[in-house]
Amino acid sequence: MFSPYEKVGAELLGTFFQTLVATVVDVLYFTGAGHVDFVSRWLARGFITTAMIYAFGGVSGAHIDPAVSLGFAIRRAMPLRQMLRYMAGQFAGAFIAAGLVFAFWGHSVVLGASHPGPSFTPAQAAVAEVVVTFLLMTVILATAEDEARVGRQAAIAVGFTVAACGFFAGPISGASMNPARSIAPQIFGGAYDLIWVYAIGPCVGAALAALVMYCFAPIPVEGERKAGKGG
Repeated sequence: MFSPYEKVGAELLGTFFQTLVATVVDVLYFTGAGHVDFVSRWLARGFITTAMIYAFGGVSGAHIDPAVSLGFAIRRAMPLRQMLRYMAGQFAGAFIAAGLVFAFWGHSVVLGASHPGPSFTPAQAAVAEVVVTFLLMTVILATAEDEARVGRQAAIAVGFTVAACGFFAGPISGASMNPARSIAPQIFGGAYDLIWVYAIGPCVGAALAALVMYCFAPIPVEGERKAGKGG
């Protein structure tokens, strides 16, 4: 068994790496400073998500996303107090990562923050975030239902989902699915007007997925509880 502090530490570190990779690849993509193309941009996010689940799934469940923790809490697979602790760790990790990117690139960090595509409005981006986070949370809960696939074995499915969402929703909203990953670089870059998109959209999507799951399984199974509470 891991202590609450160890679990929060795992969430902090996992969200730090996920935010760092996602923000840096976007900065490199938009500035042209590195050899990052459209495909590698989204594969990088899928790969780092898979790696973090392999690394920390047995400790904290590797939510590394406040929206995912909210979904597990609504699903009654983790206590509210633990959800709040996880969120604190996740945002702390994201802000440390965004601060590190800011130290290297200054206000160009805003290029690494999620933002609507040039042909889409913030409202359309918010709807896209609802849809992709609904998909992500559904995959997380569905793979957690089978106790044999909890944590590390769900890593590939979740990582593929993150990459796939990027391919089709990235041009619309940036396919964040993660309030911490987006809001931290937005604040460092001064993009305050977009915070609501990436705070509301992912949380609504995750909440809807948790509520829909009640139609299939009113009571969370042991696999969900392990994924929600960690090791």
